[in-house]
Amino acid sequence: MIPGRDRRIETRPAPPGLPDAGRLGRRPSAAVVGGGIAGLTAATGLAERGVTVTLFEREDHLGGRVGGWADRLPDGTPVTMSRGFHAFFRQYYNLRALLRRTDPGLDRLTPLADYPLLDAQGRTDTFAGLPRTPPWNALAFAWRSPTFTARDLLRLNGRGALPLATVSVPEIYHRLDDIDAASFLARINFPEAARHLAFEVFSRSFFADPRELSAAELATMFHLYFLGSSEGLVFDVPAEPFPQALWDPLAGYLADRRVTLRTGTPVASLDRTADGFTVTTAAGTTPFDAVVLACDGRGLQEIVAASPGVGTPGWRDAVAGLRTAPPFLVRRLWLDRPLEPGRPAFLGTGSVPPLDNISLLDRYEGEARRWAGRTGGSVVELHAYAAETDDRETLVKAVDDRLHAIYPETLGARVTGAISLWREDCPLFGLGGFASRPAVATPDPALVLAGDGVRIDLPVALMERAATTGWAAANALLTGWGLAGHPLRSVPNRGRIALLNRLASTKTFGGSGR
Repeated sequence: MIPGRDRRIETRPAPPGLPDAGRLGRRPSAAVVGGGIAGLTAATGLAERGVTVTLFEREDHLGGRVGGWADRLPDGTPVTMSRGFHAFFRQYYNLRALLRRTDPGLDRLTPLADYPLLDAQGRTDTFAGLPRTPPWNALAFAWRSPTFTARDLLRLNGRGALPLATVSVPEIYHRLDDIDAASFLARINFPEAARHLAFEVFSRSFFADPRELSAAELATMFHLYFLGSSEGLVFDVPAEPFPQALWDPLAGYLADRRVTLRTGTPVASLDRTADGFTVTTAAGTTPFDAVVLACDGRGLQEIVAASPGVGTPGWRDAVAGLRTAPPFLVRRLWLDRPLEPGRPAFLGTGSVPPLDNISLLDRYEGEARRWAGRTGGSVVELHAYAAETDDRETLVKAVDDRLHAIYPETLGARVTGAISLWREDCPLFGLGGFASRPAVATPDPALVLAGDGVRIDLPVALMERAATTGWAAANALLTGWGLAGHPLRSVPNRGRIALLNRLASTKTFGGSGR
């Protein structure tokens, strides 16, 4: 795998310090609460410097929202179930740095050649074969798109659209955090026929309705994936289920570095002591010098609410104010026949609600491919984000009907197995929330946060934000102990076109906006 082809990658050097905690006389101890990407990254960063780490995870498996667990089909066949498709983009530099700990060549990832998007009229946009470098990628896309034409590009409100090409974090939030994504696209005259492109690729990746998502998040996503990066929108996926490809090897790597992994162990509360913290679980309390809270938003809120001596009132209010995105459905079907050979491995379908995408797992995942090879069938996964109904049976039927309409060959297929998941645990980046969003550092230097809902002033999002905050949380604690940290990388934290950056800084184009 190519580690990163953008020559403008920005690197924040590792904080200096001692290479190993063994030189301190006593190895400090840290509790990491949460075994998702953020927690695993923080644990890795600490353990590699010799810190004694215990990781607590409430589920019985690692990986968080990118985890997987054992299940069975009605005929007894063992399968690995998960929350479904995740795209590992080439510009996820900090996440890839974590994965390289056990897979230096990223050989356990496999590329998908395209990211096609279907609109309500049956037209398909594709990102395959585009130039990688901005602005040529955007121009080439508009030139060949059936829904976003060159004429539409000329009709854009250039003044209003300038923030999309001049993103810098945190400045973009000062300009756009008080407007929702849907209104922003309407304001800049983004063509209505092509709005599915922005909504499907960017807004709904946050499991949110575009009317509920901050336009600053939308602009940051545009920058990260398209206008600010030369890596392109083509991505990789794990070639086997998440545990086998990603987390089982990392668990072994951490165990080799004396990390204690306590899965199936929810943390109830923290107590501040003179020397650090005690962490309370059902098994009792354990003292630590420091704590990384790397749980999801609701988990963080529950722990903080149960820990009255932790943090300041203002910080606790900020944690309590975190919002969660609406519920979503993941539905996986094992069918008794294959789909047509020309079907893409992944198809975005957000323009035909309530379905948001269709993944054909047997086209890229080894376990599903082997099952399909034995049975002559196929494994299909459906996602429906930001559900507007609590009637799960109705939603399941609606997404199945959409599948049959888009891929008619599935209509007569027999379902040999079906697993549906209903989840509501992703962060919602609503209007005006950035200023009060909790950051990695907290009022207590021995307590840090990590996760995809945590603020960090870099152009990152989703899994990459989780990994980036994980490294940053480890760095904060390591620096406090005089230990060396780890570098952070990102796409450029500024627009790539100098003239537009200069225009954006003038009062003519609104300056900082607020």
